[in-house]
Amino acid sequence: MARVLGIDLGSRRIGVAVSDGLGLTAQPRATLPRHGGSRDIAAIAQAVKDCEAERIVLGLPLDPEGCEGPAARRAREFGAELAAALRLPVDLIDESFSTVEAEAVLLAADVSRQRRKQVVDKLAAAVILQRWLDQQRSSPQEKP
Repeated sequence: MARVLGIDLGSRRIGVAVSDGLGLTAQPRATLPRHGGSRDIAAIAQAVKDCEAERIVLGLPLDPEGCEGPAARRAREFGAELAAALRLPVDLIDESFSTVEAEAVLLAADVSRQRRKQVVDKLAAAVILQRWLDQQRSSPQEKP
């Protein structure tokens, strides 16, 4: 399976994760600062190149009722821009509670507050990507 890049698009930072070559696990990769527009796309393009990714999974921030609000619309727009700029498929997946899950893992590992702040976004991206990978395995007819 080709490598897949997972993205947690935040307002200040972009968390990046990458799948292993077999498409079984997601590993946290990097945290990129948000600069906006083409600079964010260029930074993700470099991550795609570095990881030799052939697909992107972008977290879709749904509200607690599972509906799309302004943040989800912005994520959809960014995903469309990313797909057009990089000419790669961009899949959206519900990212609900991904940061909460990442924080819980870091707290359980007794990671300091300062260190958690540095790694939570890339760990949230790994949670998002792992959800997508698990979904692909459980739905073989929908594989990319």
